[in-house]
Amino acid sequence: MTHYDVFNGDADGLCALHQLRLEEPRDSVLVTGAKRDVELLQHVEAKAGDSVTVLDLSVASNRRALTMLLARGVAVQYFDHHFAGDLPKHPKLMAKIDTAPDVCTGIIVDRHLDGKRRIWAAVAAFGDDLEEPARALAAQLHLEPAQLASLRELGEALAYNAYGDSEDDLIVHPAELYRMIEPYADPLELLAEESVIAHIGEVRSEDLDLAAGLEPEFVGRCAAAYVLPDAAWSRRVRGAFGNMLAQRRPDRAHAILTPNAEGGYMVSVRAPRAKPTGADALCRCFSTGGGRAAAAGINHLPAEEVAAFVRRLDEAFR
Repeated sequence: MTHYDVFNGDADGLCALHQLRLEEPRDSVLVTGAKRDVELLQHVEAKAGDSVTVLDLSVASNRRALTMLLARGVAVQYFDHHFAGDLPKHPKLMAKIDTAPDVCTGIIVDRHLDGKRRIWAAVAAFGDDLEEPARALAAQLHLEPAQLASLRELGEALAYNAYGDSEDDLIVHPAELYRMIEPYADPLELLAEESVIAHIGEVRSEDLDLAAGLEPEFVGRCAAAYVLPDAAWSRRVRGAFGNMLAQRRPDRAHAILTPNAEGGYMVSVRAPRAKPTGADALCRCFSTGGGRAAAAGINHLPAEEVAAFVRRLDEAFR
């Protein structure tokens, strides 16, 4: 029997899996990739008697592959916080889905484990830009302010590493990053021992400095849109830049567009922090869009649809 761990390569997916495997160790085949590589179940060639755990990947984006796995007699355990649509009904599927805007997959796994690895759930929440939930989790651990700042640093670094249109844009492959994290029960020890986390933080800071000098292409009543250049740094920075803009203007929605290989744009959307809903609904209006209520995206927005997207962006958050 083979077990597969299938997870989004960002902080939430990494930390959710790490929590689970610290408490429920098992040898597994890792299936992961860049943050926007969300249809990962199609790469799992499991057969009857095998098992799969899926973390931080939308059921809606993986429904066909999920249905096929279940039909082949594969047992599937599913943890996620993205829009799912109708869940398949099958005795071999155990799904824990919560799409509330203040929940990430790490928090869902924390509930599943009754808080036994809560410090990693806090890292996941910081990485998913859930500041208040992360602090609420950390408060139960009675950490010092410097330790809390370190958890945030780690979450932001793990999240940043996953951004890019392809694995070539990433600083470290997420599977390699997970194997580096795997031996550490304490994230503070990881930070002290592994220099790659500091390196990711340095690259993030340099990329954000480049983005900070840009002006928006569009500013409406309720939203602003930025178009970044065709460069690896801009493909990495769009999520962190969106979070930074959302912190500066919590009353406004933001969209970050970067050119892609198909001649269109990849889009990252942040709902206003003052009302963190609607990003997923907006992005699902476009064929390759999806995500969660507070933060979502479009994998390919054709150039001829940019004007329609900008119009809908401003309308969606009025």
